[in-house]
Parts: sequence; structure tokens; C-alpha cells
Amino acid sequence: MSAALDPAAVFPDEVVTRSLVRDVDLAGVGTFALITLDNGHDHTRPSTFGPASLRALADAVDRLRARAEDGEIVGVGVTGKPFLFAAGADLKGVAVLTRREQALAVGRLGHATFAAFADLPVPTFAFVNGAALGGGVELPLHAGYRAISSGVRAFGLPETFLGLVPGWGGCYLLPRLVGVEAALQVIVENPLANNRMLSGPQALRLGLVDVMFEPAAFLEDCLAWAAGVIAGRVRVERRAIDLGDRAAWDGVVDAARRAVLERTGGAAPAPLRALELVRAARTSSREQAYAAEDEALADLVMGEELRAGLYAFDLLQRRARRPAGAPDASLARPVTKVGIVGAGLMASQLAWLFLRRLEVPVVLTDVDARRIATAVASVHREVDDLVAKGRLDGDRANRLKASVTGSTSLEAFADADFVIEAVFEDLSVKRRVFADLEAVVSPECVLATNTSSLSVSAMAAGLAHPQRVVGCHFFNPVAVMPLLEVVAAEHTDEATLATAFATGKALKKTCILVRDCPSFVVNRLLGRLTSEVLRLVDEGTPIEVVDASFAGLAPMPPFVLFGLVGPAIALHNVASLHAAFPDRFTVSATLRRVVESGKPGFYLRSQGRLALDPEVTALVEQPPEPVVRTREEVRAQVLAALASEARLMLDEAVVSGPADIDLAMITGAGFFVFNGGLTPLLDRTGVAEQVTGRRFLRAGVASVPF
Repeated sequence: MSAALDPAAVFPDEVVTRSLVRDVDLAGVGTFALITLDNGHDHTRPSTFGPASLRALADAVDRLRARAEDGEIVGVGVTGKPFLFAAGADLKGVAVLTRREQALAVGRLGHATFAAFADLPVPTFAFVNGAALGGGVELPLHAGYRAISSGVRAFGLPETFLGLVPGWGGCYLLPRLVGVEAALQVIVENPLANNRMLSGPQALRLGLVDVMFEPAAFLEDCLAWAAGVIAGRVRVERRAIDLGDRAAWDGVVDAARRAVLERTGGAAPAPLRALELVRAARTSSREQAYAAEDEALADLVMGEELRAGLYAFDLLQRRARRPAGAPDASLARPVTKVGIVGAGLMASQLAWLFLRRLEVPVVLTDVDARRIATAVASVHREVDDLVAKGRLDGDRANRLKASVTGSTSLEAFADADFVIEAVFEDLSVKRRVFADLEAVVSPECVLATNTSSLSVSAMAAGLAHPQRVVGCHFFNPVAVMPLLEVVAAEHTDEATLATAFATGKALKKTCILVRDCPSFVVNRLLGRLTSEVLRLVDEGTPIEVVDASFAGLAPMPPFVLFGLVGPAIALHNVASLHAAFPDRFTVSATLRRVVESGKPGFYLRSQGRLALDPEVTALVEQPPEPVVRTREEVRAQVLAALASEARLMLDEAVVSGPADIDLAMITGAGFFVFNGGLTPLLDRTGVAEQVTGRRFLRAGVASVPF
């Protein structure tokens, strides 16, 4: 191999995963060789496969082949270090590849290594003891037999989520094992659904593994099972896959292709490439399929979408864990009791989140005792749901239920450490709430607001202790959306900020530090988008043309999104932004009429599909001289507006850098990982330089480093 393709040259910083082999005596059967994948770190540093790791595995397999041919061993198994099987390719190494030949060589090395394991002359087994992703799933697919722990919570092929394909046999082996429909669920559907993972039981139900054992005695049970298989006492039954029905096979692939195009607008090449590999898997030989995977892998590794996806993945894995600008965690105060002002839908969602994650007393207050009772009952239902799913035992459920209470008096917050208001989005109302709270809570109690657009500094003005007021903007639905915008007001002190970040981390939220400004990050950018698309409709472009322009940019068309967040909330947000920045944000007459009509959105659901509500479209008034723009023109105008707003936000130091804008838009607005969020897309399309005169990110950060 040339120096340019040598692992030491291409992946100089690879953390090598060793393939540690030990012999196990299977009573009455013979000697069994067990490979343990271990990079020498604990489970927080997953074992991965870079070139040196693949060579280490290949060397171990070569030695085991010789032993098998000499009759020394009766079988070979592979498992992982505690809590983790393997996390697939070394993505840090992939990010530094600069030549297609390098990517091609790494693909071929992975295929050759895994195929050598599959071709051992003795039965082969994979014992999936923990998380298995990408190549960590493809290696087990090469085993003759597979077992999984019931405790596994992350088993999947996330490659198309990032901008790759399962390139070490997954696109060929999986559909031939479980059928084309189930395979596409794992290869395409789940990754595009925010990288949904399978649990151990789900993997078993789909047929990806043959048997499941409990974690406590997992390896012992696996070895006993392997002994039974080798001795012929245990038979593994699998359903036959019909490879002869071309029409049925292609029909499933074609339907999946239509769904991908509808969701991504063709902007993501990886899932489309994966679909064609799966289509060809029906008739290809293993050698043909692996060569096709190598070519696809090499093409995609040298593509901009993968580099943007890797950048976004790094944000989600690293920056999300260490928020930029957050104070030292040692400054955080303990939170032993939480208060929530309000008892509406948002308040009950917050109560359940704090209760479930912190497991401390949570008390809601409201002037209406019936609303309080309804909110507490809602939290109790959430507890009961987890009990019904087997995720909570009775004792813990009873403790949680007893820990959530309600009161019509703010005095219930006297001993609270953290109080968050979730009342009507009106500055005067929120200021009055904080003034009333200050009279009953301790001076150290953090006062947080869940406002989505109002000034946190203005809320704190006039308080005796404005330094303990902080913005904690959660996104709806609270249990699902990962983002928490932590807003530093004018007087917010370090201890309060540290407590907000520590609490957000305990709530398992992605926290981003934001300077106090109208609508903060996500709602400000979505507000600019809202303002632009409504301006286009008011000027004469049909709603359906505008919505069709957003495939591959946002997770859903803007006028569908209005139905999710509510037209009134969208109107409030854009009106707040118009008041702050009248030159850039306009309040649409169409949106006002929709809100006044009481309509919940622009679309109706009919027979499982969305269709524009004719009563709403009748509210759109055509101007005397309508201006009708094309999809391309709509997209260009909106991207230009977003580029302008993002640059202004950075100039105003709303966040510490473009990375926080991208992390916020991915976790708070669902912007696609394969675009890198927002700023890599603006750079890649040239919009950033056209509108602002410069890129957001230097070349190579979220693009191919030529």
C-alpha cells in the first residue's frame, strides 16, 4: 500500500481498537475463540474502525483461520468491551480524507476484513453486548449467528443520516437477511427520522439477530447458546427471503425513493445511493455488491453533504456536551425543589420533564384550582404510561406521583431552588409574576422564564435581585425537542447561568448560551423565514409553490409548520420581531386574517394526506398586480434572508459563533444534518458570499478539505 493510503499517514491520530482473542472451553464441544473489540477506553469512548483497527482485526482473523484449518478451534465469536459493541467507522479519520483513492482503499479494507471473518471455516458468532452502529452492525451481519443483549438501546445503521451509505456490506447483506422492506427501514427510514435507533428487542423482532439474552449473564448465555448451535442441539430458524420477485422488490425500493425525494427534495444523495445498492442486492454477487458499495462510499466521502453531516454530528456529540460560553459547572447551585408558575399545557409538560429527569418535588401554581388538578393529572398519566410500558416499577411510580403537587398560592415556592414561569406571553404579566415571586422565594432561588421572544432583561428590571433571572426557552413538545436556549439577561450572574446549564444538562437538553435579544436564535431565524414566505404569498405566489420550495431545507414546509406551532404563535413572534426590526420583518395581512378566523392552520388532513384548507386559501387576497415567483426564486429569496439575519446575529454576538446557530437550528427547528444545519448550506450554495460578502465557516470545516 502506498504511503498516501497507509493508516499511519491517513489516520495519524486513530485510537486503535484492538482485537483481543482468548480461548473459551465449551464443555463437550471444544475450544472456542472469542474476539473482544477494545480500544482501551471506557464506554464513553466507543470502539471504532479506522484502518489500523481493521488491520488488527484482519490479523486476528488470519491467525484464527490457520487455527481453524488445523482443527484447534470449533468456532469464533466477536463481542465488545463493557456496554458497547462497536460504533462503526472512525468518523474523525473520514473527515480528513482528501483523495478519492483514500476513501476507496478504506472501503475495500473494511470489506476484505469483514468478509474474511465471514469466510472462516468454522461457525462464526456475534455477541452484541451493547451499542452497535454502522460498521458495528455490519460486522455482526457477516457472522453466521447473532445474539443481542436485551439492554441494547442503540442498534442501527446511521450512515444516510450523515451523508454516507452502509458501505461495509450493509446494503447487500441486510435486505437478503430480513427482506427489502425491513432493510430499508433500518438503512433509510430510521436515519432520516432523526437517526432513530433500534433496541435489542426491536432488532430481534425484525430478524437482525437470532436470539436475545438478558444483560446480567449475557456472555455466559451466548457461549452456552453457541455451544448448542455448534453441537447441533440448537437450530436457528430464519424466514426465507424471496429474491426472485423483481416487481415486489423494486416496488418497495421505488416507494422508498418517492418518500426520500418528498422529504429531501433530492438534496441528500446518500439515501438515494443506498436505495440503488439495495435494489441491486437482489441479484448481485457479494463481490459485485461490495465493489459497488466501495464506489458509492468513495463518491460520498468526497461529497460536500457528508462533510456537512460530519460537522453537524460533531456539534451534536461534542459542542452539545460542552456549551460555548457556559460558566464553570462548579458555580451551579443544587436544585432540590422546582416550582412552575402556570398550569396550562406547557406548564404540565415542564412539570413532567423536571419530575422525570430530576426526581425532586415539583409544584405548580395557578389561580384556577381546576387547571392545577388537570395539570397534575396529566403528569400522573405520563407516569402511568411508563409503568404500562414496563419502564417504571410501582414503587418509583408512586414516589413520582407523590412528588408533583399544585397550589393556588405562590407561598408553595418558599423553599424552591428553581422556579420557571410558563404564563401568557405578555411582558407586563411576566414582570408581575416575577415581582410576586421575589416576595416569597429565597434570594438564591433561580427565577427562569420560558419566554420565546420577550426581553428577559425587561422582565428582571425593578427586581431586588435581577441577577438571578435567566431565560430558559424550551421548545414544544418539551419531551421531544432537544434544545434549551439559556438566555443571559443584562444582570444575570455566573451562578445563575451555571445553575441553568447544570439543570438543562440534567434534563438531557442541548443547551446553548444566547444573549438577550428579540426571539433569541431559532425563533428569530424562523421569524425571518416566516416573514419572507408570507410576504411572497401576499405578493401573489401560491402557497403550494412556496411550500414546494423547501424540500431538503427544512423538515416540513413553512405553511405546514404554521399548523404545528399555531398561527397565533407565529403571528406573535413575527409581530415582536417587527417591533424590534421593522426594516426586515413584516406582519402579514394573510396571517392576521387566518388568526382572526380561528383556523388552526393552513392545511387539512384528508385520507392520511395534507391538503390546503379552501376556507383558509380564500383568506389570501390577491394584489392588483400579483408577482408570482418560481420555486427556485422562492428558495433563493428565503436563503438570502436567512444568510442576512444569521450574519447580523453573529455581528450582534447573539451566540458565540456559526456553530451555535447550526446546533440550534438542528436541535430546535429540525434542520437537516446532511446540510450541516444552516450555515454550511449557505456557504456551499454561495449565498453567504453573495449576500454577506464572506463565508460563515472557513473552507474545510464543513466541506471537503482540498
